[in-house]
Amino acid sequence: MNGHSSKYNCTECGKCFQNNPALTVHRRSHSGEKPFECTVCSKRFTQLSNLVYHSRIHSGEKPYKCHLCDKLFSTSACLNRHMRVHTGDKPYKCSLCDKSFSQSSHLQTHKRRIHSNRRPYDCRYCGKLFKTSSQLKQHVYIHTGAKPYSCRHCSDCFTFLEQLKRHLLKSHNEGTWFTCHICQKKFSCNNSLKVHILRHEGLKPYVCSECEKCFYTADKLRNHQPKHSDFKPFCCGSCGKYFKGKRSVVMHFKRCAEKLGYCNIFG
Repeated sequence: MNGHSSKYNCTECGKCFQNNPALTVHRRSHSGEKPFECTVCSKRFTQLSNLVYHSRIHSGEKPYKCHLCDKLFSTSACLNRHMRVHTGDKPYKCSLCDKSFSQSSHLQTHKRRIHSNRRPYDCRYCGKLFKTSSQLKQHVYIHTGAKPYSCRHCSDCFTFLEQLKRHLLKSHNEGTWFTCHICQKKFSCNNSLKVHILRHEGLKPYVCSECEKCFYTADKLRNHQPKHSDFKPFCCGSCGKYFKGKRSVVMHFKRCAEKLGYCNIFG
C-alpha cells in the first residue's frame, strides 16, 4: 500500500494519489494548464467533467431542483452547495484558524490567500510577487500598457480577455450573456455573475484574518488587507514611489508617465 502511494506522489506539494490520471489532473493545479476549452465562451477547464457541467450554462439544462425554494441547478454538486444556504452548514474547517466555510473552494481560497506566503513569480518592473505565472502575466500589462487582445470586427484592442469578450457582446452582439436567475441582470463574465449571486444570497466568503471583515471577492479582500500594515508592495515604474494599493499606483503611474514625458520633450 505504501509503495503504491509513493508511486503517485506530487513532487510539488507531496500529495498522494491512487492512480496516475488523478495525479495528472492534480498537477494542473500547479502548472495552471487547462486543456479543455468551451467552444461557446472559450472558458478553459482542467478536467473534461468540469467542461461538461459548464456546457449546461449555455444549453440551459438544469435537471436538479431544490425542494425548499424550487431553484434549479445544472449539477447535483451545485444543488448540494446551494442547500447550505438554507441549512447554514459550514462543513469545511480551516486547520490553521477557526474559520469554517460552506464550500471547499472557499476554504482552499482562504488558505491560499490568508495562510500561504509562497509567491515564486516576481514582477521585473516593481518587484511585486505572485503565486502563479498567469497572475504575473496579467499584472505586467499594467506597466507595459500592452493590449494583446484585438477585435476581429474592428480596430479596438484590449489589455484583458474579459474586456474583449465584453466588447464583442456589447458592440458586435457576439458571444453569450450570463443571466442572473434571480433578477435577470446580464453579465459578460461568468465570474461577475457568481459575485452578483453572492450579493443576492448575502454571502461574503473572503474573510480578513486581522479584523474579520468579510468581502464578496478575493480582490476586495486583497485591497483591504494593506490597511493593517505599513507594507507598500506596489511600486511606480517611472519614479520608484511605493503605494499600498494597486489602484493607487496605476493612477499615479499614468500621471507620473505623462509628467516625465512632458519634461523629456521640453527638458
